[in-house]
Amino acid sequence: MQRDTVIYREILKCKEQGVPSALAILVRCEGSSPQKEGAKLLVRADGSTVGTIGGGVLEVEVIAAGRRVMKQGAPSTLSLELTEAHGHACGGRVLVYVEPILPDPHLVILGAGHLGRALSKLARFVGFRVTVADDRPEYANREYLPNADEVVISDFSHVFSKVSADEHTYVVIATRGHEHDYEAAAAALGTDAAYVGLVGSRRKRIALETTLQQQGFSERDIERVHTPAGLAIGSLTPEEIAVSIMAQMIQHRRGHGT
Repeated sequence: MQRDTVIYREILKCKEQGVPSALAILVRCEGSSPQKEGAKLLVRADGSTVGTIGGGVLEVEVIAAGRRVMKQGAPSTLSLELTEAHGHACGGRVLVYVEPILPDPHLVILGAGHLGRALSKLARFVGFRVTVADDRPEYANREYLPNADEVVISDFSHVFSKVSADEHTYVVIATRGHEHDYEAAAAALGTDAAYVGLVGSRRKRIALETTLQQQGFSERDIERVHTPAGLAIGSLTPEEIAVSIMAQMIQHRRGHGT
């Protein structure tokens, strides 16, 4: 139907813009209801909508459910009685399926060395949008990083003035030296990134903690940094280390483990 086409186009627009949304579908109607089965409502992150499943109190409840599933990242089913006792007037009952439509997770790799290159390829394969940043033009280029969606030439202290990072962003720090690592970590902690990982040894973590404390970061801030980044699977090569880091990010994203 024409109305559905408008909704589908808006879904694509939200995905392209990286804006969360949720699609509500009226899957079952019993008795009197304001819309028929198959009616759809798209809820944007700001609560605005496209389409309708009947308006009124019903739609208010579904919009709230849409915003809830966007935050939780999992679909939900609502069984609603459209009676006066529940604030409705139709008298029937409906079942509404509400599914979140979330932006692709965004991985920002700070450091375009061997590991950064391997990780960009793997991350793209599992569905991440990938940005790689480095201050060396001979590494930060499309020829060397063909799997990156975006390549940025920048010093690590100011990289997030050029690269956006929100709660759907994952940051992996794999620069060529300790000083750059610490600059990148401080910059990453200034964002709302869901995950910040620093490649290196446990000894590096101790030095990082000291450096960040001297810069005024709190213990809570410092605890956001996973060091050493990745799951302990005995990885040695850049490709194996990339697998361990990706596994940890997937674990974090799906809410498994600690």
